[in-house]
Amino acid sequence: MSDQRQVMSFRVRAQQLDRAGGTLGDTAVLDIGVQDTGPGGGRWALAIRGVDVSAMSAEDLILLWTVRGAPHLYRRADVGKVAAAVEPFSDADAGKRIYDAAKPLKAAGIGILAALDEVAAHLRAVVTEPTVKGDVSGRLAKVMPEPYLRFCRPCSATHLYEMPFRLAAVRAGLELQLDTSPPVLQRIARIRKAATSDDRLDLIRAYLRLLGPATPKHVADYLDAPVKDVKARWPDDVIEVVVDGEARSLLAADEQTWESADATATRLLGPYDLFLQAKDRSTLVADTAHAKELWPVLGRPGAVLVDGELVGTWRPRKSGRTFKVAVQPWRTLSTSMRNGIVEQAERLAAYRAVPLAGVEFPA
Repeated sequence: MSDQRQVMSFRVRAQQLDRAGGTLGDTAVLDIGVQDTGPGGGRWALAIRGVDVSAMSAEDLILLWTVRGAPHLYRRADVGKVAAAVEPFSDADAGKRIYDAAKPLKAAGIGILAALDEVAAHLRAVVTEPTVKGDVSGRLAKVMPEPYLRFCRPCSATHLYEMPFRLAAVRAGLELQLDTSPPVLQRIARIRKAATSDDRLDLIRAYLRLLGPATPKHVADYLDAPVKDVKARWPDDVIEVVVDGEARSLLAADEQTWESADATATRLLGPYDLFLQAKDRSTLVADTAHAKELWPVLGRPGAVLVDGELVGTWRPRKSGRTFKVAVQPWRTLSTSMRNGIVEQAERLAAYRAVPLAGVEFPA
């Protein structure tokens, strides 16, 4: 029987949140993709895992719409294998991943994978040079047939459904330019999609390696995939562990790390850090009020991680040319904990190149 502490310590170690330095090549979270949502979200996730992001460029990192249609950072050298790894497992899986866009396609007798290929072909034809997303969408709306389109009330215009647009981009050999808002799409130079993924980039194995122990439902929820498809591809080289009375799987190769993990690190996790993307949220945060605070419907805060435990939330408070970090702890913090949080806030300020005016704790 394992407890929350062991799970959290294993994930801290697996995700390298306790290391002082590393390179893109040996940074494990890039195998599953680092979600790049919010100001500097993806690169801050790399920075707190010891990567010198100031030396990174578009030659090293590539930004793609992949899992759940969200933008994720990967090593550019991996792009061909990533394209294979993020492919839907089946037509049913593809239908689940594109949400409400599947219904009109099915009604028209169009297979979902075939539909994604159709969108990808038009995307490839439209994006011959770097193009803003809105312009791409407008041009697609003029050439795609009705089952692919929806009326957008806020825009008072007809658009392609969002998820097929996003999930077809990698199929079309397109990337997102770094640091562009609204997004700018461009062709990936010299991309050669691999026939299959490898074990390192396989999304099921990567989830187990970085967010394990887990069940097929955890992985399916992370991918927005049917549990049936995930179970059909479940690795054979796993061991069973019991967490809070639930049988879960862990890669056999990680058994030693699981048995010995003991996390000692303080980090300010971004709102969409991989550590917070695990689908067993009650394991991460047992208190329901704290969970609602950490994962609201809109406007997520970051999380304060201390020695393998989430101890509160944080938000940046910008004021002129400086900013403060406002911490909302969930329990009494010792002086050493507060000092560690202040040190990480200073690290965040240096990363953002903005002077830190202070760290606010409740009185």
